[in-house]
Amino acid sequence: MKVRAHVIVSGRVQGVFFRARTMQEALRQGVRGWVRNINDGRVESVFEGEENAVDAMIDFCQKGPTGAVVLGVDVKWEPFRSEFNDFKIRH
Repeated sequence: MKVRAHVIVSGRVQGVFFRARTMQEALRQGVRGWVRNINDGRVESVFEGEENAVDAMIDFCQKGPTGAVVLGVDVKWEPFRSEFNDFKIRH
């Protein structure tokens, strides 16, 4: 089943290659969507894909890359829209 999750990660998640590693993991999992830094220091993502792959992305966000200190992960499940062709880092 295809699903969509809107995820916001808080903690020490900027300046630690969080976006780059999220993109690498999304490509590995076959997940589409985007990731970006938010001005308040959090990282925001939208993941679309097979349920197990999106779950793997959420698991990744709960740990983050080396150097990250994840304090919270807010996940909102949304209707699958199939609106992305790939995964990108937004600026």
